[in-house]
Formats: sequence, structure tokens, C-alpha cells
Amino acid sequence: MASVLLVLSIALLAALFMSFTVGANSNSAPVAPAVGANALSVLRAALLVGIVAGLGAVLQGGSISETIGKDLVTGVSITPLAAAAALLTAATLITIGNTYGYPIPSAFTVTGAMIGSGIALGGGFAVDEYAVILGFWFAIPIVEAVLAYGLARGLRSDAVPETVGIPVLGGAVGYALANIQLTVIPTASGAQGSVARYLATTSQLLPTVVGGSYTLGMVAVSVLCGLVALVGTLGLLRRDETAGINQFLVVLGLIVVFTSGGTQVGLATGPLEAVFETDLRLPSIYLLALGGGGILLGAWIRGPRLVQAVSNEYAALGPRRSIAALIPAFLIAQLAIVLGIPISFNKVMIASIVGSGLAASSSGGSGVSLRKVGITLGSWVGSMFGAGLISYGLYHVLTAVQTVG
Repeated sequence: MASVLLVLSIALLAALFMSFTVGANSNSAPVAPAVGANALSVLRAALLVGIVAGLGAVLQGGSISETIGKDLVTGVSITPLAAAAALLTAATLITIGNTYGYPIPSAFTVTGAMIGSGIALGGGFAVDEYAVILGFWFAIPIVEAVLAYGLARGLRSDAVPETVGIPVLGGAVGYALANIQLTVIPTASGAQGSVARYLATTSQLLPTVVGGSYTLGMVAVSVLCGLVALVGTLGLLRRDETAGINQFLVVLGLIVVFTSGGTQVGLATGPLEAVFETDLRLPSIYLLALGGGGILLGAWIRGPRLVQAVSNEYAALGPRRSIAALIPAFLIAQLAIVLGIPISFNKVMIASIVGSGLAASSSGGSGVSLRKVGITLGSWVGSMFGAGLISYGLYHVLTAVQTVG
């Protein structure tokens, strides 16, 4: 019994360590444009990142956490020992990579580590799930680059005034926000619900289905939210165009930070999903709260340095191309939450920045470093396979130590 409690304690500490690592390294980029534009101070940005990412973790992290904990291997339930092996492997590799300046993507590392420990536990490969995840991963850079490129070109075009283009984008973000999934709004099936679905259902507003389970009432609520966001953004720009763009950057950056918390917390809490359900018999909201707390601490302790470093790069990107990079990142990350697919948020941001940067390159501005892109791609592949092998071996080592003890 004492041995089981010790392993469980190690697994919980490893989850906290992993969430701290994620909070310190994966949530700062979205507010960097606002800091680079002097719309936010570094310390205030880090403070807001911790709070908002922590909230996003608790309110949106359930679906990806479940995928990591239950869907990556077949035939077995992840034990505390297997969870500890996966989390220790992933968190250690990410920390080492960050210390020496190598980009180690969290989603690839955790996914590989969970597969490795699950196979060591006696499970099988969930081939169908891997096909969905890999397909989404490969689609991210293409879709995001195209979206970011198009938005950047549109915002730089003289044919589209900023007092029109940016408010329209604000309205689109407002429409999307009405449809994001939240753990505090459960549906009849037990899944996460949205504000649009909740308001349309409880008020019985236009219940006619227009596609799948999406109703006309949900469309009406979403359009109303989009109009409110559009009018609000337009008001900011009319008062002071430059200040309005910077304020829009702050709000948009915090929305993306919220989303990043929802996508990243599952990487820390997912390995313990089965443990909380079977061993501790606690609702997963407690697990998400643990991860959210770790993300908050990581952002507060290490965030200022990273915000400062990343903001220098975003200052060269400019506010308009930053907006063009942030919106696709928000949309793709929210889609990942809906589908329950683990993603590396840094990868999402990089893909958007590349697409936005290409718009500048085609206009004679600064381009994109193919060498950096190649190094980043190599780190993604290497981190997943390396984490799987190390986690597989570490599980057997920990099992042998536990048996001897």
C-alpha cells in the first residue's frame, strides 16, 4: 500500500512538473505582439498569461486530457507507474531542450512518451487514433500558413481599410467564441457544451437543425456575439486607430492564451485520467485544476523572461501581421479541442507566423528561414520517437525498482 501511494505521489508531482513546464514555455507567444507594440508591460503580460491560461486549462482541457489518457494505447488502463514514467520522460526532455535552446514540442513528446509507457504496460497500438492525430498535425502548417498569408495580405491591402478589415475579423472571433466548448456547460450526452448551444437550447430559440446538431438558434446567438464583437472593435478603432489596434491585439492575444491553456493542460493531466477515475474516484475537474495551477505558476515564474524574448521578434512582425498570425492559431487550436487532438501550441504559432511572414516576403519584406523550419521539423519527429523509447525503458526500470523494494 505504501508503495502504491509513493508511486501515485510521484505521478502527481510529475503532472505538476509537466504543467509547470508547459506554463513556462507554451503560453507566452500570443501576448508577445502586444508587448512588442508597447500595449502591455512584460510583467503585466506574464501575470495575465498565468491567470488566463490557467482558466483555459480548467474550462477547456477535458477533451484532450481524455485522449492522452485513454485513446493512445489499446487493451490496458494507464497505471500510476506508467503515468509517472511518461510524465517524467516528457517533462525532463522538454526542460533539457529549453535549457540548451532546442525546440522540444510538448504534444509530440507527451504523445510519444504515453505510447511508449502504454506499450511497456502491455497495451497495443491505437492505429486509427494515430492516423487521425497525424493527419491533423500534417494539416496544421498547410492550413494555418494559407489562412495567415491570406489575412496578412488582406490587412496590408489598400483596398481594405483597417476600419473595415479588423472589425470584421473581430466579429469572426466573436462568432467563434460563442461556439467554443467549455467544461462548465455540459450537454445531454455529457460532452462539453458552448454558450451558443446553451442559450439556444434553454430558450428553445429556433430549434431547427441546419447541419449535424447545429441549430438555427445557435447560428442566431453566434451572429449576435459576432456583431457585438464587431461593433466593439469598430468603436476602439474610431476612437484612436493605432491605440485601437493595440487594444485589439491585447484582447486577441489573451483569447489565444486561454485557448493555449485548454490545449496544453491535457498533456500534463492526460496520463492521470484513468488514475483519477479508477484509483482516486475523483472528477476530472480536480485533475484539470491541478494542471491549471501548474500552468499558472510556470507562467508567473518563467513567463516574464520568455515574453520579453519573444516580444522582440514580434516587434519586427508588426501588429497587422501579428493579428493575421493569431486568428488562425486560435481557430485551429479550438478545432483541436473539439476533436480532442493533442497539439503543440508552439507549432501552431510557428505555422501562423510562417504564413504571415510569407506575406511580407512576397512584398519585399523579411522572409522565413528555411534552416530554422528544417531544424524545427526534425525536433518534432525526433522528440516523439525519442520520448517513446525512453518512456518504454523507464517504465521497465521503475517496475524493477518497485519489485525489488
